[in-house]
Amino acid sequence: MDALIIVLAVLVALGIGGATGFFFRASIFGKRVKNAGEEASRIVAEAEEQRKRALLEAKEEALSMRTSAEADLRERRSELQSQERRLANREENIERRSDNLDTREKSQAIREKALEEGHAQLEAMKSQELAVLEDLSALSVNDAKDILMKKAEDEIQYEVARRYRDVEQLAREDADQNARKVLTLSIHRLASDVVSEHTVKVIPLPNDEMKGRLIGREGRNIRAIEAATGVDLIIDDTPEAVTISCFDPVRREVARLAITKLISDGRVHPARIEEVVEKTRLEVEENIREEGEKAVFDAKVRGLNPELVRLFGRLKYRYSYGENILQHSVQVSILSGMIAAEIGANVEVAKVGGLLHDIGKALTHEVEGTHAEIGAEVARRYGIAPEIERAIMEHHDEERGSVEAFIVAAADAISAARPGSRRDSLEHYAKRLEALEEVALSFPGVDKCYAIQAGREVRILVKSDQVDDVTSSKLARDVVKKIEETLVYPGLIKVTVIRETRSVEFAR
Repeated sequence: MDALIIVLAVLVALGIGGATGFFFRASIFGKRVKNAGEEASRIVAEAEEQRKRALLEAKEEALSMRTSAEADLRERRSELQSQERRLANREENIERRSDNLDTREKSQAIREKALEEGHAQLEAMKSQELAVLEDLSALSVNDAKDILMKKAEDEIQYEVARRYRDVEQLAREDADQNARKVLTLSIHRLASDVVSEHTVKVIPLPNDEMKGRLIGREGRNIRAIEAATGVDLIIDDTPEAVTISCFDPVRREVARLAITKLISDGRVHPARIEEVVEKTRLEVEENIREEGEKAVFDAKVRGLNPELVRLFGRLKYRYSYGENILQHSVQVSILSGMIAAEIGANVEVAKVGGLLHDIGKALTHEVEGTHAEIGAEVARRYGIAPEIERAIMEHHDEERGSVEAFIVAAADAISAARPGSRRDSLEHYAKRLEALEEVALSFPGVDKCYAIQAGREVRILVKSDQVDDVTSSKLARDVVKKIEETLVYPGLIKVTVIRETRSVEFAR
């Protein structure tokens, strides 16, 4: 019973609890539904308000755009109207101008007609006057034109000659000034000895008894000397002296030194002669090497092959036209270097090319060909640069392919032209001067002519009444041209034409 009551009590409590929870949940849900409805009403109201606002803004914007479009349309209409007015004004102006042009064309036609009539009248008058002039002058129109053209040609030639003279004078002054500066700087900085060529050497003897010892029994000593040295030993009536004759300067030097040693030693016999000559030949070879090194050092050239230096030293005993080739080569090297430095060329190429330009003369009798070709071959054999080889090859050519070759040729000519470097026979010298004077005297207007400075300059005195200043320039060019065509000469020949006017009066 008690248990049933407890169960019933529990069930009643559970029912009451469930009903209470249901009503509680129902009241909470109702509140939420009410809040959601209120929120939805608020959102709908806001949306409606935004829609109205957007509609209002759209209407305002459309109104603004319409107003702007109407303003643009009015402005364009105004511009079109103004353009139409301008076009109308232009059309009026064009019409007025067209009318004016028509009027001018009519007046121009009238003027042209009047001018044509006047021109016809002038032509008729010109023909009449021309006929009168022909009658008076006894010349036709063509004859008068020929005379006038001849006079014009003479005047033009005179003017051309005058201008040519002026331009030539200016160019010559500039060229002469620069060339004179370069050459004088080079020449004045270099001084060298003047030498002359000899093919014989005279050896003094202590007494005439030594002549007999040099001859030996039945001439065996003199034959031994000549066979060992390759020279001719001349023993004549000259007291206390013997003469050595030989065209080979090295042999001549070996013989001179050997005979001097034999005279000092006093022992003269074939075996001793051969021994002394052999020793002397070795000494000369050593001297050749030393002279070559000294010359290379004087020219300030470095890096040459020792064999080439030894070969170069043989030029100490070689002469050309009375000029020592070794000294000449050193001089040409120094001149070439100075000229190259002055004009901005390759100094090293010019110096080495000038030093070796005559190296072929050391082998002239041993190898066929010109000394320039031989020298170029020697330079190639000893590893000399192609530019230097070219300068050696071309130093005697008329056409040169490099500035350095021209410099070497110029320095060679300068060295050969110095006083005393070359010898010339008096007869050839006189003939050359006479030929120069004859060429100058063959031109009309020449009064006197003088060849001076060993034929390197010709001074011509002209007659002032036949040759004027302009014609004198043309005369100088003509003389130069004829000299170049008819004569053969070394170096350059300067032609100077002198014209003077003298006025003489007497006081009484």
